[in-house]
Amino acid sequence: MASDAWISSSMPYLRPVEGGQGDAWGAEAAARGRRGTQRIVHAGEVSAPAAVARLLGLDDGDTVVVRRRIMYLDEEPCELTDSYYPAHIAAGTGLAGTAKIRGGAVALLAELGHVGQRVREDVTARMPGADSEERELLRIGADEPVLCLERVVLDGADRAIQADLITMPARRQRLRYELRMG
Repeated sequence: MASDAWISSSMPYLRPVEGGQGDAWGAEAAARGRRGTQRIVHAGEVSAPAAVARLLGLDDGDTVVVRRRIMYLDEEPCELTDSYYPAHIAAGTGLAGTAKIRGGAVALLAELGHVGQRVREDVTARMPGADSEERELLRIGADEPVLCLERVVLDGADRAIQADLITMPARRQRLRYELRMG
């Protein structure tokens, strides 16, 4: 693994940002003396892709709200993050727009009465898609593998309230999981 690999934990992205200011990504990067930014490239209602429908417990093609972002670390793209929300939760809210959300999406979900209580993540690796857009956005070659993280956030009644599909250059990432036992 390259010595400049970014070590990341999912936990900061599952709770509202303290004080309702900034975003979790920027705060995590700043705590390590780095600069984390993001660009929202699309937001709005779309038909649920099969993976998203499966994660959210919907039928293929059901309407969902998506926020597509490119995450940057020190101006270098480090992940493509697509966050999906059931339309009955997110349609007509800030989640459906491209403006920054004060305190982040998790804070807005909580304001709307949807608080995550459990999260499930699956991580796989693959070669980048034949479509060159993914490689161009991440600034990687066709021979560089990517990590793909699928995350679903469930509320206290085990209803899915958010699904994330995240693609990251493998050579620049290290995922860390710490779990309490007992």
